[in-house]
Amino acid sequence: MSVVRYERRGPVAVVTMNRPEYRNAQNSAMTYALDDAFARAVDDAGVKVIVLAGEGKHFSAGHDIGTPERDVDVSFERRAVMWWDHVGRPGGDQRYAREMEVYLGMCRRWREIPKPTVAMVQGACIAGGLMLAWVCDLIVASEDAFFADPVVRMGIPGVEYFAHPWVLGPRAAKEVLFTGDRFTARQAQDWGMVSRVVPRESLAEEALGLAGRIAEMPQFGLALAKRAVNQAEDLMGLRSGMDSVFGLHHFAHAHNAEVSSDSLAGMDARSMKERE
Repeated sequence: MSVVRYERRGPVAVVTMNRPEYRNAQNSAMTYALDDAFARAVDDAGVKVIVLAGEGKHFSAGHDIGTPERDVDVSFERRAVMWWDHVGRPGGDQRYAREMEVYLGMCRRWREIPKPTVAMVQGACIAGGLMLAWVCDLIVASEDAFFADPVVRMGIPGVEYFAHPWVLGPRAAKEVLFTGDRFTARQAQDWGMVSRVVPRESLAEEALGLAGRIAEMPQFGLALAKRAVNQAEDLMGLRSGMDSVFGLHHFAHAHNAEVSSDSLAGMDARSMKERE
């Protein structure tokens, strides 16, 4: 079974994460399959908009920190950043190299896709799931969608793609991080993170309809408009802020490894879910 499905619907490419049995948790196989699918959509001149979806009940439960298919020790083909392979590297070098590539690097690469992207979110969108939604230009969420970045429970200041203050605003970002609590699709819309909230049964129709409406615009104009807004965000400090927090993120991993059983402070998928 492919961990990512690709489908062309007229001028819209639908890219679907396909690990529903694990709530679409992201291992490296998935991130590289997503990258292949996005590249395919970018290279197809007939595709004008990309929709990112998750198969099953949930959009994405975040990073894979415990499934049988977790592939943290598997070598990858470097695409997003110019850095060495993580396999065989000691200590923090290994984690830094891997996360620089498959999380921060990949997300930055996808944010720069020159075609508009729409995230179609239902159910859980947790931690690393937020990163996948946030790199998209628009987010259409179902009424049953819920969001959280609970990694402060691990002593970590947030996920690697630290867009929180820009996507949520500083106050909401602090509340989300300080409490680790879930927030609803309506709250996310009030904070400006989510574009539209619709009934679950209308999610696909609404997201694809919005994508189709966007696809009526000139392709190059869309690319330039997207680049203009992204550049404005970067001028507001998004990229440099993200770099600084990525360092804090890895300092937290190193601290955990010094004072506890591992770099995740002894937390695993089960214990994180129990504290939701």
